[in-house]
Order: sequence, then C-alpha cells, then structure tokens
Amino acid sequence: MSYAGSIRPVVDRLYIGVRASARERVLAVYAAHGLRPGFESSFYFGLLARPMPADGFAAATTYGGADMTGELEQGIAEVDADGTWRLTDRGRAAALAVQQALGDTAAERWSPGPPFDTVLPGPASVPRLADLVGRLLAAGQATGGPAFRALAPVHEPPDASPAVRLTTRLGALRHHRADAHRAAWQAAGLTVDQVRALPAGPERQALEDETNRRDEPIYQALDQHERLELLAGLGALP
Repeated sequence: MSYAGSIRPVVDRLYIGVRASARERVLAVYAAHGLRPGFESSFYFGLLARPMPADGFAAATTYGGADMTGELEQGIAEVDADGTWRLTDRGRAAALAVQQALGDTAAERWSPGPPFDTVLPGPASVPRLADLVGRLLAAGQATGGPAFRALAPVHEPPDASPAVRLTTRLGALRHHRADAHRAAWQAAGLTVDQVRALPAGPERQALEDETNRRDEPIYQALDQHERLELLAGLGALP
C-alpha cells in the first residue's frame, strides 16, 4: 500500500475523533454567539485566512452540499458576484472560537495523564508533528486541487498552542486527499451519487488506488524517516 493510503485512516481517526469529542464544546460556542453552526465550522482554517473563491467552494462542498441559506440569514458569511465567499465579523468571531475549542479539546485528549504518560508520547510530540504537517501544507500548494488551495495556507493565531496548530493543519491536509479523490472519480466518468452508491469491489478499489496515486506527491516533501515519524506519531495520539 502507498504511504498516502496508509496515513489516510490515521489522519481521519485523529481529526474526526477530536471533532467528535469537541461536539458539546463547539455547540456551546455557537450558543454563546447566538448562532447555528455553518460552513465556518468545517472550513475555519481556510476562511479565517482568506475569502473562498467559487471553484474552491464548489470543490469543498461536493459531498456535504452547498446550501448557504443559513449562513446568509444569520449574517455569518457573504458572497460577491463572482461567487467568492467571505466571513463577516460575526462569522469570523465564531470561527475563531471553534478553532480554539477544537484545539483545547485536542490538548485534553492528547494528555493521557498517569500512568500512561510514561509510555505514550502525549503533548511532547505535538509541536514536531505540527511542523511536519505544516511542511506538507506548503508542498501541497504545487499538487493540491481547488479545495486545498482555498483552504491552505491556514490561519493560526500568533499565540496558537501546538494542539491548535496540529488540529488546524490536519483539517486542511484532508482536503488534499479530497481533491485527489474527486479528480479520480471524475476522470472515471462518475458522478458523486454514483460514487456513493458504488459497492466494494474492483471498481471502488481502482478509485482508491487512483486517489492514492494523486495524493502521494504531497508526502514527498518529507524524507522516509520523517514519513515514518509522522505516521507513528499521529498513530500514537489518542
């Protein structure tokens, strides 16, 4: 299996696990702001850095849908005549709070406490892992598709903790693979609905193989030792 195929479930487990653990904390953020969650919850790392152009928005919302009625009604975001989306001040405040909530949750999850802190890497490994993922995001500017380019480089507050940096960067990294997957099934002449309905078998495996091939170049920014370090380090975090 390619490195891209090996690290994908590790990245997904870690990032999705943090988001699941942070659910109540994130909902409390929105309650405090008098808002319902919108696209800024999913794409905060890019939206806080720059407006999202139309092609990036279309790519990033391929699977989740592009209905922005709620965001517009709540004054979270606005769109111009070219289809470029940007956060309002209200949306930006919510997005910053979501970013912090996810980072705080991650820091708690990744601090195992005694007796496990003597055998698990815990917080000590997070700054190095954030640096490695940051190098991937920089390299991905040459290989990523429209969603990735819209969402990276990421926004990080000047005082961002290592946990905030790593969760933010992992969120953006996942879109390099999402672009690769979308390009793979489009090249195969499929629609998103057809891909969702595709059963396990040779055709789905061929899509995964092609996705891995398209996703692999970003990881060439790291040498072999660094790739193993990243895979093992992310895999060791709870």
